[in-house]
Amino acid sequence: MRIIFMGTPDFAVPTLRALVAAGHTVLAAYSQPPRPAGRGKKLQPSPVHLAAEALGIAVRTPASLKGAEEQAALAALDADVAVVAAYGLILPQAVLDAPRLGCLNVHGSILPRWRGAAPVQRAILAGDETTGVTIMQMERGLDTGPMLAKVTTPVDGKTAGALTAELAERGAALMVEVLADLPGHPPAIQPEDGVTYAHKIDKAESRLDFTRAALDVERQVRAFAPAPGAFFELEGERYRVLAAEVVAGEGAPGSVLDDRLTIACGVGALRPRTVQRAGRPAMDTAALLRGRVVPAGTVLE
Repeated sequence: MRIIFMGTPDFAVPTLRALVAAGHTVLAAYSQPPRPAGRGKKLQPSPVHLAAEALGIAVRTPASLKGAEEQAALAALDADVAVVAAYGLILPQAVLDAPRLGCLNVHGSILPRWRGAAPVQRAILAGDETTGVTIMQMERGLDTGPMLAKVTTPVDGKTAGALTAELAERGAALMVEVLADLPGHPPAIQPEDGVTYAHKIDKAESRLDFTRAALDVERQVRAFAPAPGAFFELEGERYRVLAAEVVAGEGAPGSVLDDRLTIACGVGALRPRTVQRAGRPAMDTAALLRGRVVPAGTVLE
């Protein structure tokens, strides 16, 4: 098929590569404009931008698709279908209607659960046992369109980083499967029951809340690993917790219970396994404590 690809982060890259490997013609890759990044705040192209250039695909990075000129340029590509994966821009109706077969989306949840911007993180935070990918026909509503295919996978203690990478690969394979046999994947209207919204992550959510049960706090750790990284503060310094385990223990929430940095929670306790101090590499907790003693009774914020 003649395809327009639309995506921005790492999650979208496997789908782009899979479409090319399957023999489709990717006419252009749309991605969000380069953003300042790093200490020098130099403009950094998105992962999709870089991947498309490596594949010899023309890249377009409009700040918006609301203008008539951008819409006409997209329509002029005369595509059979647009494949969208975490693009990050709203698609106006004119864009949704431009490809002959419309726009198909790779969404990182089992719809209608977790419509919206952060389905992987929200699934982990909520303690969902399973999640997955849905291929959806796009319409004006937020992830409300009819579904063409789904695949599920267990959450099984995975971090957001690991789960996102897994869903990216599975979504790529599923999209290729759907495009190979569109008549065999008739659209199904999403049920009204079970709708939830995966609101965009606010960085303030990544501060560990030790008043909650340790099980919930450990989910915070996984939901925000590797980025932005769940954290606590000690004497004004921020410590990111990248891996942790739930253990037995009780005490005032946020208080350190022993010489292994076991932290009391509202119910149970949390023991960090991998920690990162600001400006330093991640390390296991034992290595951290050899250079930074945190005695029992210390209260973390």
